[in-house]
Parts: sequence; C-alpha cells; structure tokens
Amino acid sequence: MARRPRDVTQLHGHRVVSGQELRATFAEDEEARRGSFARRLLHGIVLVLLVGVICAGAVGAWAVMNGVIKVPSAVASKAPTSLCPTTTFDYVPNTTVNLNVFNATTRGGLAKTVADLFVARGYKVGGVSNSSTAYTGVGVVVSGVKGEAAAFNIQRNLAGTDYFQDNRTDGSVDVILTAGYERLVEPQLVDQSPGKLQCPREDLRIADNAKWPVVPTLPAGH
Repeated sequence: MARRPRDVTQLHGHRVVSGQELRATFAEDEEARRGSFARRLLHGIVLVLLVGVICAGAVGAWAVMNGVIKVPSAVASKAPTSLCPTTTFDYVPNTTVNLNVFNATTRGGLAKTVADLFVARGYKVGGVSNSSTAYTGVGVVVSGVKGEAAAFNIQRNLAGTDYFQDNRTDGSVDVILTAGYERLVEPQLVDQSPGKLQCPREDLRIADNAKWPVVPTLPAGH
C-alpha cells in the first residue's frame, strides 16, 4: 500500500507558518509602528503650537494691560475728516468776489473798517456785522463749494486765515475777523500766483479744548 504524501504545512497537528507569511506579518507590524509614530509626532507638533499660541496671547494681553503695546481705539478720533479742497486755484479778480465781513473781536467798528478796505480793492461787500466764534487765530474764511476760488482770493489778501466750508449754494464768501487780526496784506504784495486753500488747524488755534472743534458762528438769520 502506497503512503500518502506528507503535508509540509502541518507539524504535529499545528500549522507551519511559511517564511513569506512571516515576512508579511513583520512588514505589517513595521508599517503599523511607522503610522503610530507619525500620529504621535503630529499630535506633538499640534500641542506645541497650541501652547505657543496660548503663551503669546497671555503675553500680549499683559503688554496691552500694562501699556507696553498701544492698541488703536475703535472710538472715532476727535480730528474731523478733512474737507479741505485739493484743487489748485487761480487768483480770480477782486471784482468777482461777493464778500460779507464779520467782527468777532472786542474792537468796536472793526468789521466796517475792514469792509471799507476790501471795497477800496474792488470787492463787492454785502453784509457787515458782529459775530462770535471760539476760533482764536487771525480770521476765518467761509464759503460753499461755488465760492472756493473766491475764498482763495480772500486768503491771499488776509494772510494767516483758515478756510472752512459750509453748505451754502451761492458763491459768496464770509470773513470772520478774530483776535489775531492785525491788517490786510498790502495790495502790491498780494501773491496772485495759483495755489491751494489753507484749511483748519484747530489744534493750533483754539485756546479752550472744551470748545473744540471750532465752528464759526454767524449772526442769526445769516
């Protein structure tokens, strides 16, 4: 009777693991170990970054609270948005300017005196009256958009004034004479070259900060 071939995959009733299977098992274990290491490394990096962010936030908060770092306030600044025209104006003829003169000083009759000087230079002077303003410079020149070029003319004749713009729709110009006024520029010395309007400098002109910003005050009904 012939003997059955021996089963090489069995030994004493137990399955024999081949070299190929053993290598595959080790390869799977190695891949699992690599995957586990990569996950631990990623978790470590994330943890370090998180700790760094928390520490930076704590240091930043301390610096802000102690004034080391200045954070811009969300509250609107006291400084008004500039409405100063950026146009370069030609010097228009004096005879084309319609002017009102107001006296905001304690010097009686100053508006009439200065108005007469403007008339002598060819200006068309309308209103002449007293006024009041918290502004403490040389004077204030006020116009609407249509009067910008005329206001530029006035500023060349009344040096050191500041320009303000209001909502009037005509081309008239108001001059408010204030405490710093001394005299008009001599006619022969008036600069008639093109230029720009000189606009508000409240921080240099106002004595009482509680009255800031400066808003020219004209007589009622004007």
